[in-house]
Amino acid sequence: MSRVGRLPVIVPAGVEVEIKGHLVEVKGPKGKLTSEVHPDMRVSQEDNKLIVMRSSDEKQHRALHGLTRTLIQNMVDGVVKGFSKSLELVGVGYRAALQGKKLVLTVGYTHQVEIEPEEGIEFEVPAATKIIVKGIDKEKVGAVAAQIRSIREPEPYKGKGIKYENEVIRRKAGKAGIKGSVV
Repeated sequence: MSRVGRLPVIVPAGVEVEIKGHLVEVKGPKGKLTSEVHPDMRVSQEDNKLIVMRSSDEKQHRALHGLTRTLIQNMVDGVVKGFSKSLELVGVGYRAALQGKKLVLTVGYTHQVEIEPEEGIEFEVPAATKIIVKGIDKEKVGAVAAQIRSIREPEPYKGKGIKYENEVIRRKAGKAGIKGSVV
C-alpha cells in the first residue's frame, strides 16, 4: 500500500470539507478550493480525518493513491495557511515594482514587462529585487512563479535573470584566452 496514500488527511478546526461523488470541496479561513478526484479513488470523511482508498493494487491505482491524498492535503493547507514562492532578480538595473495589483518588471528589455495577477494570486515586492507570489492554490502559485521566471531565465555565465530564492545556478567558465599562441 502507498505509504503516502494511507496516511489520513487531518482537517483542522475552522475547515469544512464536502465530498460530492468525485468532487472534493474544501472551505477555510482563506477561501474555497474544489478538485475532482479520479473515478477509481474513493474519499471518505471520518470525524476530522479524510481517508483516500483505491479500488485495486494496479500500478496506476497505487500511483494515483498517493497523488490524490497529497492534492487533498495541499487543498487543506492552502485554505488554512496559503502558499508562497519567492523570486529574486539578479542583474544591473533589474527591478520589480507594483502598480496597483499589477507587477511591473524592468529586466533588460526595451520595454517594461507588466503582469496581471490571476484570480486568487497576489504579488508582494518587499525589495526592488525580490518578488513574492502568494495564493491558496499551490499549483497556481507555482505556475505563476514559473511564468515570471520564464520572462528572463538566469543565464549560466553571469547568473543574470529571474531565479527562485533558493535556486543554485550552475556557472560556466567564460572564454579562455589563448595565451602564447604563435600564428
